Amino acid sequence: MDELDAVMAERRRLIALAYRLLGTLEEAEDAVQETYLRWYRLTGEEREAIGNPQGWLTRVASRICLDVLKSARVRREQYVGDWLPEPVPAGLLGDGAPADPADRVTLDDTVSTALLVLLETMTPAERVAFVLHDVFALPFPEVAEIVGRSPAAVRQLATAARRRIADHRGIVDPPAEHDAVVRAFLAAAGGGNLGALTSLLDPSVTLRSDGGGVVRAARNPIVGPTRVARFLLGVLTKRSTWALSERVTADGLGFTMTDGGEVHAVVNLRVAGGLVTDVWMVVNPAKLTGWR
Repeated sequence: MDELDAVMAERRRLIALAYRLLGTLEEAEDAVQETYLRWYRLTGEEREAIGNPQGWLTRVASRICLDVLKSARVRREQYVGDWLPEPVPAGLLGDGAPADPADRVTLDDTVSTALLVLLETMTPAERVAFVLHDVFALPFPEVAEIVGRSPAAVRQLATAARRRIADHRGIVDPPAEHDAVVRAFLAAAGGGNLGALTSLLDPSVTLRSDGGGVVRAARNPIVGPTRVARFLLGVLTKRSTWALSERVTADGLGFTMTDGGEVHAVVNLRVAGGLVTDVWMVVNPAKLTGWR
């Protein structure tokens, strides 16, 4: 494999890294494109002096993402309605194909809506430290060089991020039970059964929808079983040609809303104690690129 092949072979891994840091495929692809531009701006001598191109690409991509994250908070505040991470099909951003199914679950979990929503609450440095060390297994000294802090400080950042995730994620149902609830949810929603749908929702259930100001969506979170159920059934009543289809996502079984084969919405659910506690509904067309 020559230099060009070796460098370009890193693209998939870099996209996976940048997505976990930024939350959308578009931003991830932009960050990776900028990384490659910086590589090819180097002189031949400068590239030859780099003993580990993979490490160089990882450091540069991570620094670009860190800069994007530092400006993202302002952009999120200006975003129309709720901002949600872009949902992706299960396995789309896995880093290879682990032989152990347990590893596959772990990789998918690191791009789940549940985790990415939590990562949005962290400081940019916490998020980078957690993703680079806990997901991509970079040693703390390397992460420290990227973040611009001491290894001890970066270790504390990663620990704080880990603790925040543990405190907020709570216990979720095993995949088989999750899928059973999602299928019951789909049946009730597709059949317009308000009572059955409401019975599947936790008393504190919250629905967040992301239209990005491009298509209609709830501007604020919808809370409570009756309100959530009525909102969903109202959407399906207004769009009677939309079909609901099961799809495996990074959050487990979820579903899409399609019309004529075109995906108009991806819905992920968090299930705990046999009830749906969170509904994440993405209808922003810019965040549905992975489903086309």
